[in-house]
Amino acid sequence: MNGDPRGAAPAAAVTRPGDQAAGRAAATVRRDIQALAAYSVGHAEGGIKLDAMENPYDLPEAVRDAVAAAVRATALNRYPADPAALRQAVRQAFDVPAGAGLLFGNGSDELIHLIVQACCEPGDVVLAPAPSFVIFEMAARYNHARYVGVPLTAGLELDLPAMLAAIAAHRPKVIFLALPNNPTGGLWPAADVQAILDAAPGLVVIDEAYQPFADHTWMPRAATLPNAVVLRTVSKLGLAGLRFGYLAGPPAWIGEFDKVRPPYNVDVLTEAVLLAVLRHKDVLDGQAARLRADREPLARALAELPGATVHPSAANFLLVRFSGELGADAVHQALKSRKIWVRAFGDGDALLKNCLRISIGTPAENAALLAALREILGRAPARASAA
Repeated sequence: MNGDPRGAAPAAAVTRPGDQAAGRAAATVRRDIQALAAYSVGHAEGGIKLDAMENPYDLPEAVRDAVAAAVRATALNRYPADPAALRQAVRQAFDVPAGAGLLFGNGSDELIHLIVQACCEPGDVVLAPAPSFVIFEMAARYNHARYVGVPLTAGLELDLPAMLAAIAAHRPKVIFLALPNNPTGGLWPAADVQAILDAAPGLVVIDEAYQPFADHTWMPRAATLPNAVVLRTVSKLGLAGLRFGYLAGPPAWIGEFDKVRPPYNVDVLTEAVLLAVLRHKDVLDGQAARLRADREPLARALAELPGATVHPSAANFLLVRFSGELGADAVHQALKSRKIWVRAFGDGDALLKNCLRISIGTPAENAALLAALREILGRAPARASAA
């Protein structure tokens, strides 16, 4: 029989395990980390995915069979051994100079973190044009360095005088230059890059993630540039799911970065698959050539849309500014409702206001994108355009 609860002592508050964990985490995790948001990876199932600069083409069946055979023959019960065969294959496939050292990473992201970790004491400066690849800033913050972003011009070009002034003022330990730049697509003039190399007091990292779509590379000088290394990834070439990056540069630099590399950071399956695919690199090169050929027709067609401005690109994507009645956010949502995913920037960098980044897809995907945009923006262009 229940008694009268009036006058009874209050029940003790129940503390849930989740609340306890949240309190412990808040008291333990660095304050600057708590203030950040995690890097979000979106999903785009069942639609047209043009938001991540991926190669839209699958590998041919024969290459997939070679990959399957390589995976089947791989011993998963053993740690990765010295990847001598992979180093040789990468040198040959990507024209890495014989005198350059090589370092492999779990994507280029890991190598960016390793560079900052190896070079920067707490408070040292990491410098890059802005906007650029977000991992440059993230790596600086995570590794206790101070990030300095030097704004691009209003036309989203490199501001060389501002870069040189920032180098003189901040004396950065590490400068990151994405060539071509993400998310703008610009390929900075070689003379400007050389001026930055000449002025840099520390290391310059030339990030060539999108080099397969450009007509210039610094890789032939990777062994001889005294204060620079060349960073690459296979993600944009068609192997984004593999997570493999490589760093080429003078052995003196590569040897120092190797000291902070986690053991076994490239697993045996990645090595086996990459070795199998690189024997068919002509397939990847052909797909990249197709995307390069489709870039300019797509840019012209997008530029004919009302209120659209397309920035020059040497990558596998286009940055488009919408200045008509509908801004980029409205266009982005309208495309999303049609299951076409592109990259919006919201309230981020002011230089990217009303911009969308659009990956180059297959011809059918490009045509579907253009048809949707013409419908969204209210009318077809004045003259016919190739997709």
